Amino acid sequence: MNPSAVSQAWHPVAPSAEVRAGANIVAGFAQGQELALWRAADGSPQAWENRCPHRSVRFTLGQVTGGDRLACAYHGWQYEAGSGACVRIPAHPAMQAPRNVCAKVFATADAAGMLWVRLAADGPPAPAELADVVPADWHLARTLTLRVAASEVRDALAQHGFTSAATPDAWQGTLGESPVAALLLDAQPQLSFLHLWTDAAPGSDAMARVHLAARQLRSAIEAASSH
Repeated sequence: MNPSAVSQAWHPVAPSAEVRAGANIVAGFAQGQELALWRAADGSPQAWENRCPHRSVRFTLGQVTGGDRLACAYHGWQYEAGSGACVRIPAHPAMQAPRNVCAKVFATADAAGMLWVRLAADGPPAPAELADVVPADWHLARTLTLRVAASEVRDALAQHGFTSAATPDAWQGTLGESPVAALLLDAQPQLSFLHLWTDAAPGSDAMARVHLAARQLRSAIEAASSH
């Protein structure tokens, strides 16, 4: 994949259900970029650089406040959903917040049970096909943490009979005799996450077989990488 395509790609960063409206802040990564994931009270997903522009403290140490603002844990500076603009400085409540202080915001899409993030400031909108990579009635089986480069995971998936779907990091195949959608996140140079979705029901024998096959897949990928 060429660098331009990588920067404009949409990355499956986290399962949608992990990020609750007006509640928690979840840490994430994509292509080495550290992210703070959260939702405004209306449910709109947000993906920001995990760094307050005031003193560079991680946003994930802060909190969602007022339903549509992220507050830094250090001095409590507040930034609004959508624009990332600083809108309140608690130590100086009567002072207008500086217009040039703004969190770095990334384009975010909520599709197929995942939050997708585009790192490029300018790029194509999330393709409609993202909604189809995981059927609506499927379940998240598990997320594999792999201490290998994403390129090696792609090679391994192809060798195990998976085929690329709507994007280079959305794959379809079979684990434990059940159909599986595998969404690959290139988190850091030697860190990848593989989100596995399946039609097997939670707690069923079929899901247990998917879990076993997933562990075997992880072992095979890591063993191949160590050679």
